[in-house]
Amino acid sequence: MKLTISVVIPTYNRVDTLVNCIEGIRRQARFPDEIVIVVRNSDHVTLQYLSSLDLNVLKIALVERDGMIAALNAGILKSTGAIVALTDDDTVPHPEWLLNMERHYIKRPDVGGVGGRDIVHHGGKPVPPQKRQVGMIRPYGRIIGNHHIGMGDVREVDILKGANMSFRREAIRGLSFDEKLKGTGAQIHNELEFSQAVKKKGWKLLYDPNVLVDHFPAVRFDEDQRHSFNETAFFNAAHNETYAMLKHMRFMNRIMFLIWVVAVGSKSSPGVVQGMRMLPSQKGMALKKVSLAFKGRWGGWKTWKGSLE
Repeated sequence: MKLTISVVIPTYNRVDTLVNCIEGIRRQARFPDEIVIVVRNSDHVTLQYLSSLDLNVLKIALVERDGMIAALNAGILKSTGAIVALTDDDTVPHPEWLLNMERHYIKRPDVGGVGGRDIVHHGGKPVPPQKRQVGMIRPYGRIIGNHHIGMGDVREVDILKGANMSFRREAIRGLSFDEKLKGTGAQIHNELEFSQAVKKKGWKLLYDPNVLVDHFPAVRFDEDQRHSFNETAFFNAAHNETYAMLKHMRFMNRIMFLIWVVAVGSKSSPGVVQGMRMLPSQKGMALKKVSLAFKGRWGGWKTWKGSLE
């Protein structure tokens, strides 16, 4: 059985990392049928670099709007493959990335999405695999990521990670990344919402630790910086998570989720209990984070309620 594969890579003003990513694609044991690079029409440096490439499978999708969601939707729309593989411009796929990914779609027609481990590198050193629990959502809404440190066998999951995920075109037909999510760049939790939308249609999502990319987290050109606190990014994360969860949860799970986020919450969006835990070390910052998390949660609730009208 032969499936066509499109690789979609959104990029913005990061030619240095994009060069390495494309070299990783060139070394694939199973070469993609097309490579779609999504570029903003104002990013002349990247466009100039792409024009110099000798790749007959290369397509360019131009976008005017900022943000990952617009880029992902444009890339998927431009692509034609039966499988759409999505990765970031600061990753370098391993040579058997697509080969290992494709075999799951061939073997299991009920699989709508496949993702794998993105080996995050810090200071030149890769973070080793450590966790068997990956990509899970508890019934009350707690999210367990760990995609970058996953180990063990292939397993079904609830969420795939944007740096290394793929979907069967049939599974995402009629879907798009939700533009109600806030942010101007990374738009965190976009893959949470999209993964849940695919599962809601009855498809399975798989995580395979052998579907590998190296991930060298690069600078972001928006408010959501990786290692610094930003009030807007903090609010957006709480908003997006809340909206995505409420959108796809059943009634009783929504009730449990709302109780949990207020009473406990997570480290990234703390509720009362997490805020008390943070208070001795972070003092006033802990209170600010709890306040912003509640505002974001309330905003996510209003966005979800508005989407039902």
